Amino acid sequence: MGSGFGHGAAAVAVALVSWLCFASAGVGAIGANWGTQTSHPLPPDTVVRMLKDNGFQKVKLFDAEEGTMNALKKSGLEVMVGIPNDMLLTMASSMKSAEKWVDTNVSSYFNDGVNIRYVAVGNEPFLETYNGSFLQTTYPAIRNIQSALIKAGLGNQVKVTCPLNADVYASPTTKPSDGDFRTDIHDLMIAIVKLLSDNGGAFTVNIYPFISLYIDPNFPVDYAFFEGASSPIVDGSITYTNMFDANHDTLIWALKKNGFGNLPVIVGEIGWPTDGDRNANAQMAQRFNQGFMTHITSGRGTPMRPGPVDAYLFSLIDEDEKSIQPGNFERHWGIFTYDGLPKYQLNLGTANSGSLVRAKGVKYLEKKWCVLKPSVSLNDPKLADNVGYACSMADCTSLGYKTSCGMLDVRGNISYAFNNYYQKNDQDDVACGFQNLATTTGQDPSTGTCRFGIMIEVDSAFSLRLQRLGSNFLLMLLLVLLQLCLSFS
Repeated sequence: MGSGFGHGAAAVAVALVSWLCFASAGVGAIGANWGTQTSHPLPPDTVVRMLKDNGFQKVKLFDAEEGTMNALKKSGLEVMVGIPNDMLLTMASSMKSAEKWVDTNVSSYFNDGVNIRYVAVGNEPFLETYNGSFLQTTYPAIRNIQSALIKAGLGNQVKVTCPLNADVYASPTTKPSDGDFRTDIHDLMIAIVKLLSDNGGAFTVNIYPFISLYIDPNFPVDYAFFEGASSPIVDGSITYTNMFDANHDTLIWALKKNGFGNLPVIVGEIGWPTDGDRNANAQMAQRFNQGFMTHITSGRGTPMRPGPVDAYLFSLIDEDEKSIQPGNFERHWGIFTYDGLPKYQLNLGTANSGSLVRAKGVKYLEKKWCVLKPSVSLNDPKLADNVGYACSMADCTSLGYKTSCGMLDVRGNISYAFNNYYQKNDQDDVACGFQNLATTTGQDPSTGTCRFGIMIEVDSAFSLRLQRLGSNFLLMLLLVLLQLCLSFS
């Protein structure tokens, strides 16, 4: 009998046992946010395989890029596709546009084997930093997309949601039971919540204890994590020892007070960055993310919402082209580096058993780096402008106080900036010129926690994007030449 149980059947059995263990642990299935604001994205097929190798069961997207969606066909992964904020006006003002978007980005892929479960309409559209830009368009956009899904015959299979920042609700006393929606958007929030409730949707919230620590130097550090807090919040018979539970339950109270206490809640984003700030490093990120995973795999949920927690870690991979307006840490949320290397060990409560699996088949450019010439004096007047240019065009967010490259001396900082620009430009010889201040080397300048990266080869699926980038560069060059010609005429 033993010989009849082949390798294929054994693999299926192992997968089934892993799934049963995972399900019994009480997790609503763990997902990951897959952002693509990067200069050199991993091939979508590589990312999908990495998601599956690590036991992720769901993925949340911020758009519906063709290459990404095609890679997700027949993957078995549950998918939340996104409509960016800059499309809300179009979706809100034209039912025809909403129907066309659903037809192109939901129906066609759904019928072709992409397991789409949610459409995320907008992304944190009510952030106070947006100054009300999307207040008039978010609700009608959600309503029109919902109507378009129903018209397409997908109203039961695919639900609408709207990922919202936790700043849409608050408690004046810090007690969750005093929570309610923000006064300036209270009526709008109730309208959205009712629409979600009426159509079987879910409330998606992004919760970030790191941001609280980042903006408030007096925020109690231990309260951001999950090992217990020296100053817990006592709310009646409930004691809150971590910010996640308290913040989550503030939302539950806000929903309950307004008649929607049973609306499903999805944690759309939660995570911790590894660089770009004194509190952003691999140790703290591992502590937070592992604490969160252990917390939710217990099946306890939160005091006001016991049971499985539906959550998406933020994020899967670092994105070197994200805006750093909120802070330098924005480009370092990934549990994997830009090239798919795990940053730390993380037990997701899945079949990965605590060891994250790196991306497979990643191809790199040559093993060479661009560094400051040893002969160049630090007093050279050309240095400042060249370093400034490199950092403005590449990514220097790993440089600075208590960052991963914070221990570098001045020459090391300059070399890091030069190399980052050089790699981002695919090791083009011209990109290691810097007015004859730099040179290439075959000796890896990485040291300690500071990694001087080598760029990956870009998949052909993204060649069109790179062609656009090349066209933009050529246009800029022509404009500069034209300006020079005019100045000499």
